[in-house]
Order: sequence, then structure tokens, then C-alpha cells
Amino acid sequence: MEINELKKLPRATAKRLPLYLRNLKVLEANGVTRIKSKEFAEVTQVPSATIRRDFSYLGELGRSGYGYEVPFLIEVFSELLETDEEKRIALVGMGNLGKALLKNNFRRNANLKINCVFDNNPELIGTVFDGFMIYGMDQFEKVCQENNVNVAITTVPSHSSQMAVNTIVDAGITAILNFAPDRVIVPPYVSIRYIDLTTELLTLIFFDNQHQQLIPNYVKN
Repeated sequence: MEINELKKLPRATAKRLPLYLRNLKVLEANGVTRIKSKEFAEVTQVPSATIRRDFSYLGELGRSGYGYEVPFLIEVFSELLETDEEKRIALVGMGNLGKALLKNNFRRNANLKINCVFDNNPELIGTVFDGFMIYGMDQFEKVCQENNVNVAITTVPSHSSQMAVNTIVDAGITAILNFAPDRVIVPPYVSIRYIDLTTELLTLIFFDNQHQQLIPNYVKN
């Protein structure tokens, strides 16, 4: 797909692409080579109409009545998401969440790796956690350049988030994942995504309550 066409991809559709790719790889690992939108909807929990609409933005990916070739979809989504290209990640904030992310370190994707970690706590700076030296934020640009970092994740609290993001941007990194819910100011050329665990959990609870109301009483009994 051309860059100009990619720009037209709705944000909601773009957010679902990793979900599609992850489930397609699971299907392929289990020997599934072809799947219809209704079947894929059951796997992904995304309505089949939404799947067909999302796929339509990317061209003719399948045929009516036949479905989609799983290996071909994996190829298309992998190219779109550049999953074959290594992404070197800087992690800012070594609290409980940062430590959990570092221990996991994207085991399910060999091309996503945290390469260096940072904190502003003097008691942590210079120590080693899970094999990683913890650097101070004053070393951020130098260490990131040495490690060819092109993505940053920040888990610092909201009151420190803008300062951390400023340091990240000043180092030339343009892709940031921020676990602090409050919005920060970034230049227009910087892409930033927010992960608000509280909001996500409340949204989940809301939709679960709605879903439970639709379940007939005899199913629960």
C-alpha cells in the first residue's frame, strides 16, 4: 500500500491491525490456511462487518464466499506494521510497571526489544535490573544514540510525564508510548499513544455489564 493511501486509513482500523495480525499468526500456527470474516470475528471478538470494512481499506484481500488466505493476510499486515524490521526501544521509568514491561520485553515479537532503561531516582541510577543498567535521564540522548533507539515507552507518573517526553523528543525519537493518562505537548511530527489502564478497565466493565444484561436468565441458571 502506498504512503498516501495509508494516511487515509481510519485510526480505529489502524488500532485493530496488530490484533488481526496476532490472531492470524495463531491461526497459521494451528494449521488454518483460509478463514471467513464470520469465523475470524469469533476469534478476534470484532464484528464481521467491521472486519470486512477494515480489510476493504487495504484492497482486495479476499473473495466473497471464499474468505481470506491466512498466509497472504499475514504478509499484508506484517508489511503494513513493519514487523520484520527491528524496533529498538528505550524504557523510561523503573517503577513496578516499568519493571514488569522489562521482564516481559515483548517475548512474542522478536523484532520489538527494550534495549536501554532510564529513571531519575538516584537510588536506582547505576544499578542493574534483569541484566539492564539503569541510566539517568541526563544520559538519555547519548545512550539512545549508541543503541540506535527509535521508539520510547514512558511509565512515569503524570506530574513528571511532560518533562520525560521533552527529553525523549529532544533526543530525536518520534514514536512514544505513554502510560500516563494526562495529555502532554509534543511537536506535530511526533507520534504519541496513551495507555490509561483505569479507563480501559472501566470501559471493559461497562461493556461486560451491557453484555450480561443481554444474556437470558436461563443461561446463568
